[in-house]
Amino acid sequence: MNFDLTQTLIDLTLQYGPKLILSVIVLFVGLKIIKLLTLTIEKILNKKDIDLTLRPFIISFSNVLLKVLLTISVLSMVGVEMTSFIAILGAAGLAIGMALSGTLQNFAGGVMILLFKPYKAGDYIEAQGFAGTVNEVQIFNTILKTPDNKTIIIPNGALSNSSLINYSTEKQRRVDWTFRISYGDDLNKAKELLKRFCEEDKRILTEPAPAILLSNLADSSVNISVRAWVNSSDYWNVLWDMNERVYKEFDSHNLNIPFPQMALHVHNK
Repeated sequence: MNFDLTQTLIDLTLQYGPKLILSVIVLFVGLKIIKLLTLTIEKILNKKDIDLTLRPFIISFSNVLLKVLLTISVLSMVGVEMTSFIAILGAAGLAIGMALSGTLQNFAGGVMILLFKPYKAGDYIEAQGFAGTVNEVQIFNTILKTPDNKTIIIPNGALSNSSLINYSTEKQRRVDWTFRISYGDDLNKAKELLKRFCEEDKRILTEPAPAILLSNLADSSVNISVRAWVNSSDYWNVLWDMNERVYKEFDSHNLNIPFPQMALHVHNK
């Protein structure tokens, strides 16, 4: 019996020993290669200026994927049947994917946003019925801060699959106003006054030159449109300052800003 046991051990050693030694060597060398590949991927991401939020994920995902492939290869070399294992792993992956479909969609959207950068931290955007400054772009969500300091969290899946407005992409923006004067007021005086206001505000660019146009003859007012170009950072201050100046100075130049009125006529029969 002892002889049979010894012979069996010898047979197993001769059968699996070389495979085991070879698999250990492959595992050791493979881990070294994976480490080098991970460092190479990290260097490439740094050179390509990939977003800081995305770099750790890409590096970790690549590292885990390579190690899983290495493990499967090593087990196959030893003689472990991998067909059933891969089938079970695939079925588990499918079940997890279906359960986390929304989360995976947000993840995919986050990757697309971080790669193609339709917006970045610090940009003022409008999307999904919300508007605010991008505070942080995470892998699953984008966090906005509103001007009144509210925090808005929007899933990246929705942002990557719908339209959005990025107000910070261009260095310059056009400010549009519509000012109203009463019928009978001096139109030329109003246009000259608005032109002077634009010239005196040094934040308003001279090229392209401001446009001052009679845009509409409304029911109770003559509407004058003013279009001026400014640096994006000056947009809101220029808009508000011009509104205030027109309100304060039109009256002193006999220019009336009309408001909706209703005339009621009573007839006695």
